[in-house]
Amino acid sequence: SVNIVAFGNERDGFSENSQQPSLIWSYLGTSALISQIDSSLSAGHVGNPVFTEYQACVFGNVRLVVHDCPIWDIFDSDWYTSRSLIGGADIIVIKYSVNDKTSFQELKDSYVPMIKKALNHCSVPVIISAIGARKNGVPCTCPLCTSDRRSCVTTSEGVQLAKELGATYLELHTLNDFYIQKYFGGVLEYFMIQSLNQKSSEKMKKRKRTQKCHRVQPPQLEQPEKMPILKGEASHYDADLHNLLCCCQCADVAFYPEDFSTAVEAHKVILCSVSHLFMLLFEVKSPADIRDASIVRTAQSLFAVEAGAAFPPVRVVVKDSIFCSCLPDILHFIYSGAFQWERLEEDIKKKLKDPEKTEHVLEKVKCILKTPGKLNTVKDCRSHHIKRLYNTSLRLFFNTPVLADVIFKIQGATVPAHRAVLVARCEVMAAMFNGNYLEANSILVPVYGVSKDTFLSFLEYLYTDSCCPASILQAMSLLICAEMYQVMRLQHICELYIITQLQSMPSRELASTSLSIVSLLKKAKFHNSDCLSTWLLHFIATNYLIFSQKPEFQDLSVEERNFVEMHRWPSSLYLKQLADYRNYVHSQKCHCAVM
Repeated sequence: SVNIVAFGNERDGFSENSQQPSLIWSYLGTSALISQIDSSLSAGHVGNPVFTEYQACVFGNVRLVVHDCPIWDIFDSDWYTSRSLIGGADIIVIKYSVNDKTSFQELKDSYVPMIKKALNHCSVPVIISAIGARKNGVPCTCPLCTSDRRSCVTTSEGVQLAKELGATYLELHTLNDFYIQKYFGGVLEYFMIQSLNQKSSEKMKKRKRTQKCHRVQPPQLEQPEKMPILKGEASHYDADLHNLLCCCQCADVAFYPEDFSTAVEAHKVILCSVSHLFMLLFEVKSPADIRDASIVRTAQSLFAVEAGAAFPPVRVVVKDSIFCSCLPDILHFIYSGAFQWERLEEDIKKKLKDPEKTEHVLEKVKCILKTPGKLNTVKDCRSHHIKRLYNTSLRLFFNTPVLADVIFKIQGATVPAHRAVLVARCEVMAAMFNGNYLEANSILVPVYGVSKDTFLSFLEYLYTDSCCPASILQAMSLLICAEMYQVMRLQHICELYIITQLQSMPSRELASTSLSIVSLLKKAKFHNSDCLSTWLLHFIATNYLIFSQKPEFQDLSVEERNFVEMHRWPSSLYLKQLADYRNYVHSQKCHCAVM
C-alpha cells in the first residue's frame, strides 16, 4: 500500500467558485491508473471535517490511502493526529493558492517548522503544489484589513519554501487534465513507484533475516566462570624489625654511658647489617678488611667493648655522652631501615636544642653508615639515596655461622641462624625461643616434617622478605612449612606462585604433565589454604575436558566432584547442543543434491 497525506487548501479564500474540486480528488477522478475510489469524512466539526480519507487501487492491485487535510488548524487542535499522519505517510503533498498570501505566510511561519520537526528522522518525499493563476488586481484599501489578501505568492517564495523542506516544487496554473495527469500525476506516480520499490526491498531483507533466524544456528559457547582473585598481603618487614627493638627480645648487646646509669639493648646482627663500624666493633671484620681509617678512629673514640662477659648481652660503653643521650633515637632510625634521615635530624634537634651538638651527633651517625673508601655527605643520607637495608644487607648473615646463636639440625645437616631475626619475623619461633620450651635454652634445635631445602627457603624469606621457588612442588612444600610456622604472607606468596605457574601452562602441557592437580588440591585443603583450594577446584572445572580424562579425577570427593560438574566448562548442555548441531549439519550435507 501507499499512504499519501495532503495538507493545505488550494482554493483562494475570496474565490467565487467554492465548488471547485480539490487537487487530490481531481487526480483520483481523472487518472487512468486509479480504480475503485471510496471516500469518507473524518470526525470533526459539522460541515468542517478535519480531513477526508480516500481509498483506491493504483497500478492494478496496490492499495492507495489518501488523507486530505484542507485545514491547517489540525496542527493546533490535534497535534497527536497530525504527527501520526505524517509518521505513517509515504508521500506528503502541501497545497496552497498563489493568490492567498496570508495563508501562505501563516503556513511558512507557523506550520512549516512543525512539519520539519515531525520529519526530523524521516526521509519522506514532499511535493509543494502552488495552484492558480496569479491575479494582478488592485490591492484592497479597507482599513479593517491587516494585510493585503490580494497580493500574490511569487514563484521565488514557493521555491524558497521547497528548499527549506527539501521538497519538489510544482506550479499548477489550473486543474485541467494536463496539469493534473501529466504534471502533478507524473511526479506523484514517480514517488509512488519509489515508495513501492523501497518497501519491496525492505520486505525482502526482512524475509532473509527471518529465514536466517529460523535456520539452525551453532550453539554459543559462553566464557568460563571467572576464577577467584587472590590478593597479596603487604610487607611488614620493617615493622617486624622495629618491634624487635621495642620489645628487646633476644638482645645480645647493651650500650651504657660511662657511669653505667642506663642501658640501651640491641642486636648485633641488625647493627652489623647496617654498619661496617659495628662489624669492626663486634669483630665480624678486622681493620684490614675495612681499610678505612676514619671508620676505625670513630669506632675507637666512640665505643669500648667490655671484655670478659661470659654470657650475652655484650656490654658496650659509649664514650661520647652527647651521642649516648641520642642513642635511642639513632637505634630507632637504624631498626626502621635507616632511610628516614630527615626524621632523625628533627628528633635530635628537638632533644639537643643546640646546632653544634646536633651537627656533631649527625656526623657520627654518617660515619656509622659510611661505606669504606667513600665520603659520606648529607645528600647520601637523604631518604632517596640511602638504599633499603635488611632485605639486602641481612642476606649477608643468612646461612652463615657469623654471629649465629642457634643451629637447626635437619636431615642430618646443620643450618646456623640468628634468634633476633627469627623472633622478629615469626611469631611461632618467638614463642618457642622466649617461652617455657626446651628450645629457649638450647643452641641445637631439631626440625622435623620438612626438607632441608624447603627450610632454607623458609629462612631465606625471614631474612630477606622474598622467596623464589624453583617449581610448583617446591612452592607447595614451602607453603606447608609457612603454614606450620604461621607465616601467612609467605603462604600467600606461595599460593600466588602456584596459581601464576598453572595459569601460564598451555592446554597441551597441562594434558601431558605428570603434576597431579588433585594432589595439590588435597594438600591445600589439609593445610588450611582455603584460597588456593577454591581456585584449584575452579581450575579443574574450567579445564574439565582435560582433567576428566586423567586417573586422578577419580580421587575427587563426592562434594568436590559435584562442584566441578556444576561449574564445568564447557557445560554438558553446550556439548549436547554441539552434537545436535553437528548431526544437523551432517544431515543437511547428506541431502545436498549438488554434493
